[in-house]
Amino acid sequence: MDYKKLPGIKLFDMTGRSAVITGGSRGLGLAMAAGLASAGANIMLVSRNEDQGAMAAEKLKKNYNIKAISFGADVTSESQMNEMARLAMDSFGKIDVLINSAGINIRGPIDDLSYDEFKQVMDINVNGTWLASKSVVPYMKNSKYGKIINMASTLGLVGLANRTPYTSSKGAVVQMTRALGVELAPYNVNVNAICPGPFLTEMNIPVADTEEVKKFIVGATALERWGELKEIQGAAIFLASDASSYMVGSMVTVDAGWTAK
Repeated sequence: MDYKKLPGIKLFDMTGRSAVITGGSRGLGLAMAAGLASAGANIMLVSRNEDQGAMAAEKLKKNYNIKAISFGADVTSESQMNEMARLAMDSFGKIDVLINSAGINIRGPIDDLSYDEFKQVMDINVNGTWLASKSVVPYMKNSKYGKIINMASTLGLVGLANRTPYTSSKGAVVQMTRALGVELAPYNVNVNAICPGPFLTEMNIPVADTEEVKKFIVGATALERWGELKEIQGAAIFLASDASSYMVGSMVTVDAGWTAK
């Protein structure tokens, strides 16, 4: 091997690539979208909040000089996910990357939670991930190229009390990632997942200052702090780019050492 000819940083160049990000109008989804845009990718943000998505897309276009569009959709609707994929194809001519970032968390002891609350978390976090993936797979198979990045969680790998809906959903996403990764590998479609630790997103702000969170979440990390949104971007760029071409069904933990302790 001629090491002088190694592509190096160019492996992370996403110029001309197109990426669809569900849950992309805020939080980790928007942070990852900005990361991919900074590497040159064109972006579709998918959000239930159409106005928020449109404003976020405008900011991406202005800040990174890329093509960015938004689409208002519910990830639990099969017809809307199919429409999402068609619009991405019409806009970009291809779908290179899908990041399944849409998700919710409902906390509480099992005897205080309703079955409807449990189903709501599973429907968005699991069914939504499956439906969005299903909508883009035919296009990725046809082009023999694709990157699907699922947002799992450290709580898909370890347990935590009073989180049965969320941990169950993220455990399912972990297994979906492995199974779909094996299924799509022959088509040159890489499926992997990011397992974030405690990031201070809008979802976590309501519980950030509670004693339970300080002890069992922030205190469980080696860095002893919340993650900043920008700290998810490196993993997203890596898995969305050609740098991850030999990865299938992997869980990339970005958790400040939570699962290492």
